[in-house]
Amino acid sequence: MQTVATKIHPAIFNSIPQSDDLGLFKKSGKPDYDKVKDILGYTKQDISIASGIPIGSIRFDDKVPAELTERVLEWATVIALVHSFFNDQTKTMLWFKVPNPLLGDVAPRDMIKVGRYKKLLKFIQTALEEGR
Repeated sequence: MQTVATKIHPAIFNSIPQSDDLGLFKKSGKPDYDKVKDILGYTKQDISIASGIPIGSIRFDDKVPAELTERVLEWATVIALVHSFFNDQTKTMLWFKVPNPLLGDVAPRDMIKVGRYKKLLKFIQTALEEGR
């Protein structure tokens, strides 16, 4: 007898990384802000632009804005998905920083910064699915 879980197509899980080898997520469910920032090579100003949160509100302490946590969780998710392909932190970091011809010669980190996170996520999910 099949259970409900075995009837569900695995594609519905494509937006969640299989592992967190880079340690991008804390046990509390919050992202490791510094690790995400470092992998993307973002400054405080970059984070402000990418998240739409005023630069004066960018902070990573107990008073981090909820919207910022949501954005950084999204970024951590795409980083972890890309890392699941490369299994190498250096290659993952490089992938985000180098202009990609399949993305219109735009670096993935810049796509995030200009608000194209969803398009980037879809691109990554499609690429991973085709690679399986």
